[in-house]
Amino acid sequence: MKRRPRIYYSDSQKALMWARWKQGWTLHEIGKLFDRPHTSIHRILAETGGFLPAQRSRASDALTLAEREEISRAMVAGESIRSTAARLGRAPSTISREIKRNGGGEGYRANQADAAAWDRARRPKRCKLSENRALARTVADKLRMLWSPEQIAGWLKHTYPRDESHHVSHETIYRSLFIQA
Repeated sequence: MKRRPRIYYSDSQKALMWARWKQGWTLHEIGKLFDRPHTSIHRILAETGGFLPAQRSRASDALTLAEREEISRAMVAGESIRSTAARLGRAPSTISREIKRNGGGEGYRANQADAAAWDRARRPKRCKLSENRALARTVADKLRMLWSPEQIAGWLKHTYPRDESHHVSHETIYRSLFIQA
């Protein structure tokens, strides 16, 4: 079966789509407005359960682009993490994690780190078990053997200590069981 190419809409098109949906237009009517199939309209509206998504904004305590640029300049100047943290009024652990998760001491770039943080903050997140089929099969096999989610999570960390892609929390396992039920 041949897949159709994915249809993308601009932000202004999506705003118009949501306005028409709120006015009571059908998917077919909205699709005709854009000269697109109603299924492509359904995809946009269904992502948030038919409710207009909230405007994305950053958490008030998240690092700003200006702070990330300051971190980058401090790294180039050879400043310590603690002095940078003190100047920014942040915890040293916050600065350390920021550097570690965004390229380390040699590869940190403020703009790239800011864009990556914005992407990581996107919700809802896809479940790790739906993304990694091999991991899902392993978890399912252990559940069939009547292992608890806590036992499975611990076994995975012990068996694959360096492979984060094979780590999953017991909460994720419970959540996937709840959704399947």
